[in-house]
Amino acid sequence: MGELFRSEEMTLAQLFLQSEAAYCCVSELGELGMVQFRDLNPDVNVFQRKFVNEVRRCEEMDRKLRFVEKEIKKANIPTVDTGENPEVPFPRDMIDLEKLENELKEINTNQEALKKNFLELTELKHILRRTQQFFDEVSRQHMDISINVNISASHIRYSSLTSNLISRERIPTFERMLWRVCRGNVFLRQAEIEDPLEDPTTGDQVHKSVFIIFFQGDQLKNRVKKICEGFRASLYPCPETPQERKEMAAGVNTRIDDLQMVLNQTEDHRQRVLQAAAKTMRVWFIKVRKMKAIYHTLNLCNIDVTQKCLIAEVWCPVSDLDSIQFALRRGTRSGSTVPSILNRMTTKQTPPTFNKTNKFTSGFQNIVDAYGIGNYREINPAPYTIITFPFLFAVMFGDMGHGVLMTCAALYLVLRESRILSQKTENEMFNMVFAGRYIILLMGIFSVYTGIIYNDCFSKSLNMFGSGWSVRPMFETLSENKVLQLDPAVPGVFNGPYPLGIDPIWNIATNKLTFLNSFKMKMSVILGVIHMLFGVSLSLFNHLYFKKPLNIFLGFIPEIVFMSSLFGYLVLLVFYKWTAYDALTSKDAPSLLIAFINMCLFNYSDVTNKPLYRGQSQKREESPAENLEQSLEKTGVSSSTGLTQQGTQKFGGVRVGNGPTEDEAGIMDHDALSQHSEDGDEFDFGDVAVHQAIHTIEYCLGCISNTASYLRLWALSLAHAQLSEVLWTMVMHLGLSSRSGGGFFGLSIIFSAFATLTVCILLIMEGLSAFLHALRLHWVEFQNKFYTGQGFKFVPFSFESILEGRFDE
Repeated sequence: MGELFRSEEMTLAQLFLQSEAAYCCVSELGELGMVQFRDLNPDVNVFQRKFVNEVRRCEEMDRKLRFVEKEIKKANIPTVDTGENPEVPFPRDMIDLEKLENELKEINTNQEALKKNFLELTELKHILRRTQQFFDEVSRQHMDISINVNISASHIRYSSLTSNLISRERIPTFERMLWRVCRGNVFLRQAEIEDPLEDPTTGDQVHKSVFIIFFQGDQLKNRVKKICEGFRASLYPCPETPQERKEMAAGVNTRIDDLQMVLNQTEDHRQRVLQAAAKTMRVWFIKVRKMKAIYHTLNLCNIDVTQKCLIAEVWCPVSDLDSIQFALRRGTRSGSTVPSILNRMTTKQTPPTFNKTNKFTSGFQNIVDAYGIGNYREINPAPYTIITFPFLFAVMFGDMGHGVLMTCAALYLVLRESRILSQKTENEMFNMVFAGRYIILLMGIFSVYTGIIYNDCFSKSLNMFGSGWSVRPMFETLSENKVLQLDPAVPGVFNGPYPLGIDPIWNIATNKLTFLNSFKMKMSVILGVIHMLFGVSLSLFNHLYFKKPLNIFLGFIPEIVFMSSLFGYLVLLVFYKWTAYDALTSKDAPSLLIAFINMCLFNYSDVTNKPLYRGQSQKREESPAENLEQSLEKTGVSSSTGLTQQGTQKFGGVRVGNGPTEDEAGIMDHDALSQHSEDGDEFDFGDVAVHQAIHTIEYCLGCISNTASYLRLWALSLAHAQLSEVLWTMVMHLGLSSRSGGGFFGLSIIFSAFATLTVCILLIMEGLSAFLHALRLHWVEFQNKFYTGQGFKFVPFSFESILEGRFDE
């Protein structure tokens, strides 16, 4: 459990991999996901590295897979995802994928050619049928067309529209163009085809028309031909006699039937090939991506002069060295008889930061990392954030009813997480909420707790233990006096405090806001000061770990003393006032705000505000021993002076403050692994003194602004309670106040609206607002007391991360 509170101890290691076993060793390390490779060829162009051809081959295979996947989707065949994590294939196994692509391309080429032939025959069938209809219509009208038709066989042309080039909508344009160019010396007949024809290239359904043109002379023939070419119309031969047209139509129908049978067989074969490919499509994608990642990683390695060994440098956790050695032995057994070597190196370079997480702690670690990756071996705020973050959220969101709804929603995600993970939805918003399911669960549980303390459930109070105020003998008086106030000093009216939380009678009191504002404001200050003092206390563990005693005496102690002497004293005054004054003497209680302002301004002559206790002197002539506030002020000023003097000391680098120095963030001297130099940059007294003076001013002013920032706990809690009350009064109260016969149906509609507004406004919008404010309180007010966050993250070579798309290799 010790590593939970600070990052893992890391080491730089050198790997010697035999060329025959390098592929398998890197594969095993990718499955393990515990090493981060360093680029040993930063000056070498990516196109000049050793395994660039293998990377290109993997990209080509990825292209082939996308082609096959496109064909599968076009055929409406579902792909199978069994959740299998296949092992990395050997390069020779990729031949099967190349065969599959070639087979599919050949099938598609043959099928397209057959479809094109089928389309031509279908068009010719329609042309023959429509042409015969044209002549039959003329015959029925007893017109002698022999003069027009039998002028010359070479002067008569029949043509029809092709499905690709001329659609039904273009017939009017074509007809006008033909009439104008030929000056009305041609005769055009056209008819629409009822059934749409399929385009063999795109697969679209296109409506077409058949037309026949009668003309005379070669000049008109050339004009008609150019116009048809301009409109991209295909010309089909049309026999002159009915007997020839009938024989041709019979032959076309026979060829169409034979071609349809061939097309059906081709499509069946294509479907079988695609169905077989759909079962292994996901597995092939995983294999290709793993192969590509391996070759990218091998390109980061150096090759020795003998060309028989690859040299790599990796960052890895010290606690996982045994697992890494075992993975290397597994990879070596499958590719070489010479074992791979792992050699730990001594370095002064700063290691990456690695915090081990699980599905529960990962969400809270992401909150911390969003602010900044911690320095190496720095105190990790995530374990403390697990409790403080949902608690501060709940202080602003405290409501039993809303907390229960949030808890149920998060509990649903937690209980069904396996099924949801297997579905792999691509909804980014849902995935973000699902990733923080444990955060939402704790926020809901803590909200229920704070809702009990506030005694607030959908803006209503629960009378679980009976009110501490006795109002039964005064019902008539209360009904006639709406603003009558109960005096707790009168015996029999106040029977003692409520056992848990706030007395429910405050929910109907006219001075409810006055009471709750005072309570929540003081509570916010108390929680804020405790939270910040805890943050300052954590900086002590950083100083102790990095063995910097001067940071303790000139950093931690002045900081803790300054904050305790001023704001810790204010918290003590709050508790003292709560205990020192009762119902009889509360009217004479002095104002804490005015007393604290007078203390900060050294104003001891304010007679309008009485002292809280003896020793809180208002006279300048009293001795300092009798004036506690003067002593605390002098202590605070002395502490700020100590903070400034911290910068005049040179200890391990020029950067001083709460966190470790730049050199401290490097590898520590553990197990004689690192010989880290304590020599920092050249010491400049002026720069360091100015830097520390700025740091001191920032810390002193920050204590004031940060304490005030915690008042957002009060403000957000008040806003949430008021919105909940307004929603109940203006929506739900309308349905409950109805006494008519249709009140039930009206209540159903109003309750639906109330539930929708509750979820959208109070749970989602208010919840997001409280979440962001709690995030700010941790980032700015808490973490800046001890957390530097200037490190860089440990990004191991992991197939799991690559397949999830967390980063690209």
